This record gives sequence, C-alpha cells and structure tokens, in this order.
Amino acid sequence: MAIACSTSSRVDDLGSGFDQSPTVYPLYKAEESSGIPNARASVDLETVRDPANPDTFLMQVTLPTMTAYLPDASVATGTAVVICPGGGYRGVSIVKEGYDIAQRFNREGIAAFVLKYRDPLDATMADKKIGPLQDVQQAIGLVRENAARWNIDANKVGVMGFSAGGHLASSAAVHYNDPVLERWQAADLRPNFQVLVYPVVSFTGEVAHKGSRTNLLGENFNAQWQQYFSNETQVTEATPPAFLVHAGDDGSVPVENSLDYYRALKSNSVSAGMLILPNGGHGFGMRNPIDWFATMNQWLQEEGF
Repeated sequence: MAIACSTSSRVDDLGSGFDQSPTVYPLYKAEESSGIPNARASVDLETVRDPANPDTFLMQVTLPTMTAYLPDASVATGTAVVICPGGGYRGVSIVKEGYDIAQRFNREGIAAFVLKYRDPLDATMADKKIGPLQDVQQAIGLVRENAARWNIDANKVGVMGFSAGGHLASSAAVHYNDPVLERWQAADLRPNFQVLVYPVVSFTGEVAHKGSRTNLLGENFNAQWQQYFSNETQVTEATPPAFLVHAGDDGSVPVENSLDYYRALKSNSVSAGMLILPNGGHGFGMRNPIDWFATMNQWLQEEGF
C-alpha cells in the first residue's frame, strides 16, 4: 500500500455514526492528493512480534489509527483521554497498554482513544523524529474537534502514555505550543491533563532510556533535539497537570524519569500527583497488586476531570 504526504484531515474523515463498540478510525484521510503527513511512499510494514501472544505487540507501524472506546451515555462524565501505548519507539503494546486500559476507563465513564502511532522509521518518514508527535497531536485535535459528536467536554481532553508512550504523552504536554501539523493551533493541542505510567521522560544522562532515544532521534542525534525531547527540561507554568505512576524496582526505565519530571512540575507550580509502587518492574500495565488506576482516577476527580 502506498502512503502519500499531507497535512490535512477533516471531521468527515472519521466516518458516520458511532456506538459503544470500539471503532477504529484512520488518523489521516487517504485521498488522491493527501494522506499521512511526513510520509515517504512505502508499503505497509506493520507486523506482529509474537502472533501467539494475546498481548499483541505491533512492530513497524506504518498506518496510524485511533480506536474509540465510548462509555455508556448513562455514566459518561464528559472526560476523554488519548492513550499512547509503549514499545520503545520500535512498536506498540496495543492490548496491555491500550485496549485493556480503555475498557477500564469506560467503566469509570471516561471516553478513551487508543492511538496506534507510527514507529519512527527512516523508510517510512521524511523526518522520523517528529512522526509520533504529529500523530498524538492529530489525535488530540480530532478528539477535541469532535467533542460534541462523542459526548465529550472539549475542556476535559487528556493524554496518557506508558513507557515510550509516556515520553510521547509528555511530549504532547510540553510541546503543544509547537504544532508539527499545519492544520492545528496550540489551543487545539494542549491536553487538559496528562497521566504517565512508568514513562520515559529524559533523553539525557544516566536516566535516559537509550533505546527509545536512538529509535526516535537516530544514532548520531543532534544535541538540540536531545534537549528538546528531554521533557523534564521543557516544563513551564502552562504545562498541564500530571499524575505519574512508576515502580521503584523498574530495571528498564529508572524511576528517576518520573521523579525528575515531578520535580520540574512542582518547581513550575503545576499541579501534580505521583504514586511510586514498591514492586512491578517495567511494563505491568494494569497487572500490579496495587490498583494504581483507582488512585489515578481519584486524582482525576479531585482535579475536576
């Protein structure tokens, strides 16, 4: 399948109608003269790492989508969240850190949109370092643009991410005022809140997750972009409120990523909560003995979401 380049999309791109069943939408409209921004002509490279594993892990994602999980209208709160699963910027853990999370949000009356964002690949992108950020900005913009259609309050649209998806979510939170798609303005893209679960945050020093950094920026990255995507250095007083979850025994992404981000938020007077779990390592999703989701949901309620 060939991929064309574009910077445009429309409300009509999302199809007609919706219900409480999960619905998959292409993130960008594929037309004769438009399509996916920043894309090179390519075949669809997407594969499943281990087809026998029910926790589907997609690799070399080429065609981004957004799967909508809408709560029953009788319990809907008006809050929505765009979920960025993790995968080290080399794949997307779409079930454990996507669909499973969305279903839990629905039980709490929150609409959830699971983002299958593009992996940053030189073969499929003209500039791979901004590809995932383009996708999350597009998702936030579309959810807010279609708020009335999906029974959502446009002022209650947040972003959530796991591991490298946490890096993408925090990038959305600190770089919303630097749109990487022509059709959106900063006001369209600022998340109202952010939830980061065992996130990659920094690309500098010993706490950096070098695999995610290399996959996004390449081996010979520019120091300017390393700093730009070290998101703890990009926090301002306008950064959205945040809730962070991390296990103290995480051997893949050091807990200091969350601690440093929390300190940056607090030093800029941004409302922030943090839950450090004693155990769980990395990549536990919802499968931790401590129900971190319940604590996170309480924080959302206290913040007015």
